[in-house]
Amino acid sequence: MYAKRLLILGLFCCLPAISMAQQASPEATVLTLEKKWTDAYKSRNITLLTSMLADDFIITVEDGNIYGKMGYMAHTADTSTQVDVAEESDLKVRMHGNVAVVTGAYHETGTSKGKRYEYRDRLTDVWMKIDGQWRLIAAQYSVPLAQ
Repeated sequence: MYAKRLLILGLFCCLPAISMAQQASPEATVLTLEKKWTDAYKSRNITLLTSMLADDFIITVEDGNIYGKMGYMAHTADTSTQVDVAEESDLKVRMHGNVAVVTGAYHETGTSKGKRYEYRDRLTDVWMKIDGQWRLIAAQYSVPLAQ
């Protein structure tokens, strides 16, 4: 009986350490949010996208257009574009306090106004922890010049 109590007490003492070890690092959390954001964009999940973006969010897309949060939602909801593939790779996260800067590669294919398109971009996304939640505050997607 004593051994059983000691085992139970030992388990309770370890719970805080186990719980802390299971918490994701800020980098891992931001990488998860990047995937979630890309998937929400592809599926036009405007509700999820809206919840992930800061109110003063700004994005520059491949053609040089710049959108704020509402403009980006309208751009994403445009049914004349069908996104078939949206994927990120080679992502790196750099932490600066409550700000995370993500750089990497982005690949997108689809159809826009009846014409096929394909982008192979470089990206920079900036996330900030606001009121305890990570929000995307800025994004830049650009097509590298041919070499």
